[in-house]
Parts: sequence; C-alpha cells; structure tokens
Amino acid sequence: MTAKNDLAGAASRKPVEWHAIDWLKAHRNVRRLQARIVKAMQEGKAGKVQALQHLLTHSFSGRALAVKRVTDNRGKRTPGVDGELWNTPQKKAQAVPSLRRRSYRPQPLRRMYIPKSNGRLRPLGIPTMKDRAMQALYLLALDPIAETLADPNSYGFRQLRSPADAVEQCFNILSTRYSAEWVWEGDIRSCFDRISHEWLLSHIPMDKVILRQWLKVGFMDKSILYPTEEGTPQGGIISPVLANMTLDGLEKALDEAFPKRLRQQYKIHLVRFADDFIIVGISKEVLEEKITPLVERFLKERGLELSPEKTRITHIADGFDFLGQNIRKYNGKLIIKPSRKSVRACLSHVRAIVKAHQQVTAGHLVLELAPVLRGWANYHRHVVSKKTFQSMDCAIFKSLWAWAKRRHPNKTAEWIKRKYFKTVGGQNWIFFGRAQKTKDQTQEVWLHAVAQTPIVRHIKIKALANPYDPQWEPYVEWRLGVKMANMLRGRHTLLYLWQEQDGLCPVCCQPLTELTEWHAHHIVWRAHGGGDGAENRVLLHPNCHRQVHSQRLTVAKPRPTVRGV
Repeated sequence: MTAKNDLAGAASRKPVEWHAIDWLKAHRNVRRLQARIVKAMQEGKAGKVQALQHLLTHSFSGRALAVKRVTDNRGKRTPGVDGELWNTPQKKAQAVPSLRRRSYRPQPLRRMYIPKSNGRLRPLGIPTMKDRAMQALYLLALDPIAETLADPNSYGFRQLRSPADAVEQCFNILSTRYSAEWVWEGDIRSCFDRISHEWLLSHIPMDKVILRQWLKVGFMDKSILYPTEEGTPQGGIISPVLANMTLDGLEKALDEAFPKRLRQQYKIHLVRFADDFIIVGISKEVLEEKITPLVERFLKERGLELSPEKTRITHIADGFDFLGQNIRKYNGKLIIKPSRKSVRACLSHVRAIVKAHQQVTAGHLVLELAPVLRGWANYHRHVVSKKTFQSMDCAIFKSLWAWAKRRHPNKTAEWIKRKYFKTVGGQNWIFFGRAQKTKDQTQEVWLHAVAQTPIVRHIKIKALANPYDPQWEPYVEWRLGVKMANMLRGRHTLLYLWQEQDGLCPVCCQPLTELTEWHAHHIVWRAHGGGDGAENRVLLHPNCHRQVHSQRLTVAKPRPTVRGV
C-alpha cells in the first residue's frame, strides 16, 4: 500500500508503506522547518514561530520521524499501560496518520521504579507508544527553541553536549592561579517531581492544550490511578527538555544581578548539568549572602526548592564531587580525577557480575564485563585517571583470580594462569576465553585492561553552539566527527567504513552516531557469495538496513570526497 503525501505540509490520512517512506526527504523538510524556527526566534517573531511549529507538527515528515524515533530507541520494547508495541512495519505505518491533535487524549503513565545510587528508588513514568510518538513530534518543534534560549553553560540533556563538557568548563573556571576558590554546590529537591504546572503552561512555547494534557494525565501504580498536580514525569521523551527550560535563565539572572564589572570582581561562574549545578565565587560570604537568596527566589517561582542537606559551600582545597569526578586543588594545582564513589560503584557492579556468573565459561564472562568496564573507562578518560585505572585493574584481577580458583580448587596457580590468563600486546595477565562467533564456530576474546584506555583531553563545545542553526553546521559536523573517531578508535574496520562514508548513512544521508547506532550491511549478500571484507560492507542505520532488505534495494559504495585544503 502506498500513498502520496506532502512531506512539508499536512499529512494525508491514507495508509503508507513504512519502508517506502523517503527518509532523506523527511529529514530535509524537518531540518528546514527547524532552521526557520531558530531564525524566527532570533528575530523575535513569536507569531511566525507558532506558525512554523504548527506546520511541523502537522506535517507528514514530522509524524514519520516521530514514529521512527520511538520505534528505534532502546525503549521500543517497553509498553505503556495499554501493553501495545509498534514492532512491525504495518503497525508503524498505521501509527503515522494517527498522530493528530484533534481527538487526541493521552493515557496515564505506567509507573516503574529503578534503584538510585543511595539505595532509594527513582520513579519513572512510561507513556504508551502513541503518547511517546506525540511527545517526539512536538519535541521536534520545541527543541530548536530550547536550544536557542538555553543557558550557554548548561550541558545536560542537550545535543552535542556531555558531562565531559561540564567538567572541562569546571577546569576552565577553577584551574588558574587567580580563579575563585569557593564553590556553591546546588541540589534541587525532587526537581522533576515538583516543577509548577502553572509556570510550565505560562512559559513553555508550545501547544498549551497538549502540554496541559501531558502534565495532568496521572499515572497507574498497582492498578490505581494517581493524579499529577505538579512536576513533569521522568521517563517521557519531552520531560528532560521541559526540565531544562524550567532551569534555563539562572545564568541570565546572575548576569542581571552581577553586571560584568561585579561578576569579574566576585568571580561568579555557573556550570549546570540538568538539575546538578555549581556556582563559584571569590568568598564564602558572597556565596552565602548574595548567591543563595538569588537561587532560592529563582527556584521558588518555578515551584522548586533547594535541598538543605545536599546544598553546601566548599573550598577548592577541600575538593568536591561533580558528575562522578572529584575536583580539587593540591598546592594550587587543580586535579580532576574519578570520585571514590564512582570507583566503588563500578567495582561493586563488576564483583556482582563475577559472583552471578560462577558457572559460565570464561569467554561468556569476558563478554559480560567488557562493556561495563569500557563504558566506565571511556567516561573517565578525559581526566587524571591513569593511577585510578591501574588500581581498578588490580582489584578486577583479584576478583577474576578468586573466580578461577573457586572453579578449580585442586589445580595449581601455574595451571590456572595458563588456562585463563595470557599476554596480549606486551600486557601480561590478560583474562581470556572462547565465545561463540557463529553456530559452529568460536573465537578467542579477552578482557582489555582498563589502564590501556588512552587519556585524551576533551575539547569543550563552544558555549553558543546551536545544532539547529545553519551557521553552526560546519562546527557541529566537526564535533560529531571527532566524537565518532574517538569512539571507534581500535575498531579499525568500523572506523575505516565510517570515514569512507563521511560519517553518513548512504540511504538517508543522516549522521551515523552512537545514539542512532548502525548495522554493517553486506552489499553482495553472503548468501549470494559476498565476503566479510570492508570492500563489501557499508554502515547503515538500523531502520535503513531493514528498508534496504524489505525493498531489495541496492546500496553502492560512496564515492570518496575531495576536500579542499
């Protein structure tokens, strides 16, 4: 079944074939409208912004991309209260024309709980697939505004920004000899759960009817419906942006309270990642008497308040923890390293995995541990981590040695060493085993030492960078290229293919990133005699890969790009 649709205008209600959608055209139309929204915001044309938002949220392109997002992300197999999943091309195709504002009524959220680091449980609200898609659709029109209005030094839940950017900004404002020495650590009590609905409805530039329905929909917990009178539920696609827009403006409030001369005199700087933030100043008195009342007034307008137990003022010589790192000056030199809490949490996780897998093969245990250690090491590789990595390797070795001794209590240490540990690349005592590669074939796998992770200085993103503004496009492409090249370092075939394609999927011409993920497609299928070499492979987005196979499309190798000097 097929239907012609005006991708930029109102969507047809005729059924469409999911794998026949022109994704390149859909992306281009949405990006064009988002760029126009940014330009209208910069020019202060509120009416034009609303008109462009209406056009985007009623377009076929926007609806198709919204369905694509919620059916491609990691939560695609988690249903809401209705138990429905969009797990077939037919269901996805039927969902596109169903995303209509008229007659739309969201369903209550399904309440789930996940453990926090302090042992308590964090509540999550899981919307239905349709509600998720509607949120993704309206987020396409809201996020360009959020990025345009955002505080320059806000780094959480924003495109291209990461905790590493926030930590690097901390280094920039605290590392010099003349930097501020006092740090105000702010902690907001139950931020997501207490945001004022009245404030959101008055200040968030989107359809108020839709927003009110999402805020007031309530949640189901153990088959009981509970109303929501405040807060934005954690778990919704649009919730992080709503929370960010609620806290945006704090940096502007500091600028107004402390004009440039006073700000330089008091050395006031803000760094925020979602609801975690710090403000540095020249003295404890300035932070207590001027900053604390200002922040309390700012939060009170939004229905929020500080947590007295966790909000504190610290001298930089005593150090403080921020985003899993410990930031402290030793004899005037700023050192940023993994916090003890982060190290203990990672080791506890590793030991739990080892204890829970006493009967599996060594290869299987390697596959369980490798992503955990690789993710932790990559998170901390931008700071002073070498000694911490070495101590981590020592602790992990002790756990693995105890695991091996428990399996073979009657064998000698030399026998256990030969069976489970080897030398790889000049590194001794590397834990290894064999894992299933195909149905009839196994391969050797080994656990790379954490200390082998290279320490790389992170390049902080420019404070005013906006991924939706066309003038920032070359910079955004460069940032994505650097990030992907670092992530694929050591995975030579994937890095070669990614560079050969200029980082783009040849089907939809959109960037291949860690968030979008990718599949390695064989140009000549293996069933038809194609090989596994790089010359016969190309990286595609998962949805594009399914489209190629369902439509039996031919994908050609991209031509090399000639770049100017």
